[in-house]
Amino acid sequence: MRKLIIPFVLFCTVFFGKSVVFAEEGMWLPQLLEAINEADMKKKGMKISASDIYSINKSSLKDAIVSFGGFCTAEVISRQGLILTNHHCGFSAIQSHTSLQNNYIRDGFWAKSHASELKNEALTATFIIRIEDVTALALKNTNSALSEADRQSTIDKNLMQLKASAVKESYQDVLVRPFFEGNKYYLFITETYKDVRLVGAPPAAIGNFGQDTDNWVWPRHTGDFSLFRIYADVNNKPAAYSPENVPYRPKRALNISLSGIEENDFTMVFGFPGRTNEYVYSDAVNQIMVLNDPAKIAIRDKALNILNDYMRKNELIKIQYASKYAGIQNAYKKWKGEVAGLKKSDAVGKKKRYEAEFTARLNANPSLKQKYGGLLDELDAAYKELEPLGLARDYYQEIIPKIELFTIATHLNNLTRAYNNNGETGYNETLVKVRAALQKLFKDYNAKVDQDLFAALMEMYLTKQTDEYIAPAVKDGATAGVQEFAANLYRKSVFADSAAVMHLLDKSYKEVIEETAADAATQLLAAIQTTYFATAGNKINTVQNQINILQRKYMQAQIEVFKEKPFYPDANSTLRVTYGNVKPYRPADGVSYGYYTTLEGVMEKYIPGDYEFDLPEKLIDLYNKKDFGRYAVNGKQPVCFIASNHTTGGNSGSPALDAYGNLIGLNFDRVWEGTMSDINYDAAICRNIMVDIRYVLFIIDKFADAQNIMEELNIVYPKKAQPDKSNKPKSTKMRAVKKP
Repeated sequence: MRKLIIPFVLFCTVFFGKSVVFAEEGMWLPQLLEAINEADMKKKGMKISASDIYSINKSSLKDAIVSFGGFCTAEVISRQGLILTNHHCGFSAIQSHTSLQNNYIRDGFWAKSHASELKNEALTATFIIRIEDVTALALKNTNSALSEADRQSTIDKNLMQLKASAVKESYQDVLVRPFFEGNKYYLFITETYKDVRLVGAPPAAIGNFGQDTDNWVWPRHTGDFSLFRIYADVNNKPAAYSPENVPYRPKRALNISLSGIEENDFTMVFGFPGRTNEYVYSDAVNQIMVLNDPAKIAIRDKALNILNDYMRKNELIKIQYASKYAGIQNAYKKWKGEVAGLKKSDAVGKKKRYEAEFTARLNANPSLKQKYGGLLDELDAAYKELEPLGLARDYYQEIIPKIELFTIATHLNNLTRAYNNNGETGYNETLVKVRAALQKLFKDYNAKVDQDLFAALMEMYLTKQTDEYIAPAVKDGATAGVQEFAANLYRKSVFADSAAVMHLLDKSYKEVIEETAADAATQLLAAIQTTYFATAGNKINTVQNQINILQRKYMQAQIEVFKEKPFYPDANSTLRVTYGNVKPYRPADGVSYGYYTTLEGVMEKYIPGDYEFDLPEKLIDLYNKKDFGRYAVNGKQPVCFIASNHTTGGNSGSPALDAYGNLIGLNFDRVWEGTMSDINYDAAICRNIMVDIRYVLFIIDKFADAQNIMEELNIVYPKKAQPDKSNKPKSTKMRAVKKP
C-alpha cells in the first residue's frame, strides 16, 4: 500500500461534491486512533485520550477486552477476573450444564462462591497484547508478475518467518491477519486463557426475553448478559483447567458507571467484529439482495417452523434444540432485515453512483486508467458467472448441515478417511474425537425431529433449484414423495439410532468402515456431494478466487483514486473500536423510536406462559413494588438503549463505554432496519442495541441477590459529585473523574 502521511486512512461515508467528514461509520484499529480518530472522537464528546484506549507501555482499555471463545467479545469487570458477555454468547455453556433436574436455561444460575463456578470444555478468553504493522515483511518478494498461487505461497512463507521471529513470551501466540483484501497485514501477539468458568446467568425469560419475535428489533427489552470468570495458574499465566488454578488478576478491569445515558452522549464499543464487506462491487450487493439472502431465508424459515412446533410441545426437545434454534433464527432474521435495509437505502444505486465517480476519475487520470482501466468490467463478468453457482452453493450449504443424520455420517466418514491416510494409528486417534463428538451430538438429538427436517428441506432441494444441481439419488428416492423418502431413509440407516451408532464404534475398524460405507445415509450424502461439486462446488472456487484477486485490486484502486477519503478495513475478527452517540432513529415515514426502554415495557410485553414473553415471578414482584434500588431513573428501571456505533457479529458482548471509558452497557444486537450495515452503512437507520448496565446490576443485585458478585465491582458516578441511592432524577452536572 502506498504510504501516506499516516500509515493508512479509513473510510467513513461517501458524499460526492461535499467535503469529507467523519461519521458514525467505521471499525477502527485501536493502535491508529491517535493518528486518525482522536480529534473526531473528542469532538463527539470523548474525555480520555487514544493512549488510554490502546497502549503497550501502560495499562489501557484494551487490556480489559477479550475475544470470548473466538465468536463473541467479553470484558473484565473485576480484579478477580470476572468477565461480562451476552447471554446468547454464553448460552452454549449454560445449555451444556442444563438438565431437567437443573434447568439453568429456565431458572438461571448464580454461583455463590468460586468453588461453585462451573468449568466449560474448550471455552477460551483471548487478550491482545500488542499489534504491529508487518505489511512490508508479509508482502516481501511479491509483485504483479507472480501468479496468484505463487503470490500466496510467497506470502505464506513470509508469514511463517514472521511468526517464528516474533518477540513474545512462551505462553503467548502470534496471529497475522490480512487487511484491505490482502493489501496490508498486521501481527497480533495474544494470550489465551483456557480455564473459563460460568459464574452467573439470568433465566432465559430475562436473558433472552422476546426471543425470536424481538430478535434484531427495537424497541428491545432483553437482559442479554451472562458472567464468567477467567482462571490462571499460580503465576497468573494461561493454563488448562485445574482445581489448583486461581482467579485471573487482570492488568485492567472496567469501572462501571451508574450515571446513565442521555441523548447525544458519546459512546464507544470495543470488541472483535466478525466480518463486513463494505467495499464490494455493486453486483455483489444486488445478488445478496435479490438471490442469495432470499434463498437462505426460505430454507431457514422452513426449518424454524418445524423446530418451533416441536419445542412448544415438548420441554426436553425445547432444551435439546434451544441452541440450534437460536443459531438458525439469528441469521435468518438478520438476512430479512438486511434485504429490507438494502432496498430502503438504495444500496445498489449508491454503489453504482460510487462506481460511476470511480470511472470518471480513472478516465481523467491516464496513469490510473492504464493501471485500473477495465477493472469494473472484469468484476461485472465474474459476478455474472458466479450468480447461478452461488445460488447452488447456498442451497447445499444451508440444507446439508441442518440435517443431523448427515452430520453423523460425516463424523463416521472421518474415521474411514483417517484410516486411509494413516492406517490403524490414524483411525484410533480419530476414534477418540469422533466418539466424543457423537456423544455430544446425541445428547441433543431427536431422530423424529431430524426426519421431519430432512423431508421439508429435501423438498426445497428438489423444487427450488434447476435440474442440473439436483442429485439423481434424491430424485429417485423421492419418487413416492419426500415424506416416504424420509421415512425409508431413517428406517434403513443405522445412524438414526444413537445406541446403534455408539455400539458400532465398539466394533473393529474394518467393521466400522464397511458398515459406514454400506449405510443408506452415507450413500445419499455422497451422491449429493458428488453432484454439487461436479456442477457447482469446484467451479465456484475458481470463480471466487478470481473475484478475490479482482477485489484486492479494486480495494487498492479505491484508495488511490479517492485520496481525500478516509478508509477503514473490513471487519475480520480482530480488535476494533467504533464510536458514535446515543441517538433515536426514524426507520420509516411516520415511524419514530426513542433511544431507551424501561422495565415498564417489559411488563407491557409480558404474556404468562408464553415461551418468548413469560417472566419470572420475582421480577414481576420487584416491578410491582418498584423495588429498583439505586438503578432507577424517575422511578423507572432502564433496560436497553441504542446508539450510532457501527457493529456486527462478533461485537456481541462488547462493552459500551462512556466518554471516560466507563462501562455503561453491553452490546448485543442491531436494529432490524440497519442490519445491512455489514454491506452498506446508513447513518440514518443503523443503530446498535445495548443492554443498560443499570439493568444488568439490578438483575444481579435485586433479582439474584448475588452480593458476592456485586462486591467485586467498582461502581462510579462520573456525572455526579456524590452517589445518590434514591430513585430521584439524577443530576447531570459533570465532575472531574479519574481517567480509567
